[in-house]
Amino acid sequence: MSCNCCCTQGHPVKKEKKNTLLKDYWRITVAGLLLLGGIAIQAMDIGFFQEEYIAFGWYLLAYLPVGLPVMKEAWGSILQKDIFSEFTLMSIATLGAFYIGEYPEGVAVMLFYSLGEMFQGKAVNKAQRNISALLDVRPEVATIIRDNESIVEVPQNVQIGEIIEVKAGERVPLDGRMLNEVAAFNTSALTGESRPRNIRKGEDVLAGMIATDKVVRIQVTKTFKKSALSRILELVQNASERKAPAELFIRKFARIYTPIVTGLAVLIVLVPFIYSLTDASFVFTFNDWLYRALVFLVISCPCALVVSIPLGYFGGIGAASRLGVLFKGGNYLDAITKINTVVFDKTGTLTKGTFNVQLCKTQPGISKEELIRLAASVERNSTHPIAKAIVNHAEEKNITPVSTTEVTEIAGYGLETNIEGTRILVGNIRLLSKYQVSYPKELSAIPDTIVVCAIGTEYAGYLLLSDSLKEDAFQAVEELKALNINNIQILSGDRQSIVTNFAQKLGITKAYGDLLPDGKIKYVEELRQDSRNQIAFIGDGINDAPALALSNVGIAMGGLGSDAAIETADVVIQTDQPSKVATAIRAGKQTRKIIWQNISLAFGIKLLVLILGAGGLATLWEAVFADVGVALIAIVNAVRIQKLIK
Repeated sequence: MSCNCCCTQGHPVKKEKKNTLLKDYWRITVAGLLLLGGIAIQAMDIGFFQEEYIAFGWYLLAYLPVGLPVMKEAWGSILQKDIFSEFTLMSIATLGAFYIGEYPEGVAVMLFYSLGEMFQGKAVNKAQRNISALLDVRPEVATIIRDNESIVEVPQNVQIGEIIEVKAGERVPLDGRMLNEVAAFNTSALTGESRPRNIRKGEDVLAGMIATDKVVRIQVTKTFKKSALSRILELVQNASERKAPAELFIRKFARIYTPIVTGLAVLIVLVPFIYSLTDASFVFTFNDWLYRALVFLVISCPCALVVSIPLGYFGGIGAASRLGVLFKGGNYLDAITKINTVVFDKTGTLTKGTFNVQLCKTQPGISKEELIRLAASVERNSTHPIAKAIVNHAEEKNITPVSTTEVTEIAGYGLETNIEGTRILVGNIRLLSKYQVSYPKELSAIPDTIVVCAIGTEYAGYLLLSDSLKEDAFQAVEELKALNINNIQILSGDRQSIVTNFAQKLGITKAYGDLLPDGKIKYVEELRQDSRNQIAFIGDGINDAPALALSNVGIAMGGLGSDAAIETADVVIQTDQPSKVATAIRAGKQTRKIIWQNISLAFGIKLLVLILGAGGLATLWEAVFADVGVALIAIVNAVRIQKLIK
């Protein structure tokens, strides 16, 4: 049995126990049977047990199996200059009980303390295993196709551009691009959603997905360390390093609180003794006052707080992870509970971001095929959803783009390049205005998304594309309003008419379009000037990263979102569902509720029994409940988070 409560050691998770489960149960069982046997013999007033040395020997045998491991830990703590550890407190209290002849109580304190430690260890280990099982999905090997031969290699050694093969039922080892026409994948490891998803040729396949219906071939686009799966694993593994304010407070509090209470326990004996020297009528009985001090010491151990609070945050992070919501730390679980203003990006966040070209309209003298070719040539290396839609449309029409070099991106406007010595512009209407290219005024009245093209200084035509709201976009807004978050806004670089149209469908009254990336930043900064606004910004693109960083809580759509957005955000939604924003807020609120229940319970009961103990009205039995009993109740309450967050 190894007792590893972290009360004064500053570690939220216990180290792995050295002894086996059988030995743990053996120690506690033997101690428990001997304790109950001794109490029964005393109650029956059997003669031989009246001898002091017989009773002492019996209870000493009961004490050693559970007491020795704790005293060993206490000595180790003292050597590490951690004098006031809970191990030291329990050792002093129980040895003191033996000194004054309270053998059963001395054994009981150590027995129940050890039992509580074992349950605490199991609770923490279970929380760890839940997250480990959820995310321990890294494939150990990858099958590479080289010269039409299959070669098994570790994923870390596979290079970008190589082709890997994944059989039905196998997990994709690296991020890549689909080479088959279409295949179904189970994406639950990344998104928390178990339903299969069809991925088509040219679309992204992420590490951690499972091929479900056929053998597929994938061209690797990212190294193992940069894959979506590795990114998620790193986020969760690092989450425990970012402490919530309550955790930080309790850890600092324990370092101050325990020495103070130890000093008070000494004063409980010392003050009456000094008083007895000044007042002859006051009878000082050392054993009575020592007993009160021992009760005080047992109660003082802050295990219920320092174990259950980190366990609560860890449980909240784990439960949210299973739903596809990744918190990068307990501090963000706390921060998200204060959110009262939610600002959404539009494309790829509230909308699917999967555009389709609906119409191609050209100026006289330019064919539709030529306009599509020019647009696809300029957009073919861009990762923007609109660019992908144009390139896919060109492929469907069997139109081959021409090679382009030195394509210049003008943030918030579009792209510029030269083809055969002629400048080509592809982007939004603002791009034409920037380069003083005249265009038909009716373009400004089109309510849908358009991509315009100019050849040299002449307007050439436009492509009209359509996007649609995600299935749960309405649900996302309704659930946020149900949480009393009514300040919901949309910021977008898309045209105001398009943004207003989507906002009206969702019942959002504040929607702002025609924003450049710095326009989003400026708007979030304006919101932050009012200290009452606690802002969550939700986005998925590279241009959303500054706004994500500036908001109180940045939430990234992480399923297929940009690396910059995911790295900058505080919370990552792996399902790409905006309704998970409400799920994240509820997870934070449930976790915070449990944490404060535990704090109130532990402080309330401990304070009551501390007062009773100092006044001689509480025994070591009550002290055991105030320490171990409250700790176990708090731990059970913390574990309950796993079922509450749904």
